[in-house]
Amino acid sequence: MSDVEMKRDGKLPTGLSALVGRAGKPGRGLPPVEKWNPPFCGDLDIRIASDGRWYYLGSPIGREPLVRLFASVLRKDEDGRHYLVTPVEKVGITVEDAPFVAVEMHVEGRGRAQRMTLRTNVGDIVEAGPDNPLRFAVEDGTGGLKPYVLVRGRLEALFSRPLLHQLVEHFEEETVGGRKMVGVWSGGLFFPAAAVDELSASEETA
Repeated sequence: MSDVEMKRDGKLPTGLSALVGRAGKPGRGLPPVEKWNPPFCGDLDIRIASDGRWYYLGSPIGREPLVRLFASVLRKDEDGRHYLVTPVEKVGITVEDAPFVAVEMHVEGRGRAQRMTLRTNVGDIVEAGPDNPLRFAVEDGTGGLKPYVLVRGRLEALFSRPLLHQLVEHFEEETVGGRKMVGVWSGGLFFPAAAVDELSASEETA
């Protein structure tokens, strides 16, 4: 069984099927999960890998509508954990990095007028800006940059590797707090990625 479409007698495993039923139907829009306050019902063996793939009981969930359904009821709480939330229950899942991956980018304008619109692997469309800021982290082991965009709530999307290369093409230099930084403009805001002097130092030692 290589997929959670791995069915038992033509059906999803009982626990997963029940959760699907309580979550609703795919394609009906995003439910108001931030307003729900159901009791915690334990953890479920669902894992979102760092590449954005979803797994149940160690097997990949290959059915896209099912993944999108789960993504629509996903929430990250103040405790830093991710949960699937329905009106009657909250179950914990494992997320290796960000729950979503930014896979496509459209850029209009230049400089302060620049606008970046991003699409995630689960169909979210967001424009980087005040409501959906970008942030940059340093990758453990390599020291490379890892860009993220806030999608909704506390949920972020990590830029895919090809999209990272596209993003770098739009890097500009700006002075932030008296320090020269490289970063990108979108939605009227400048999002600094790294200090120019730190980049120069890393290039010299590479």
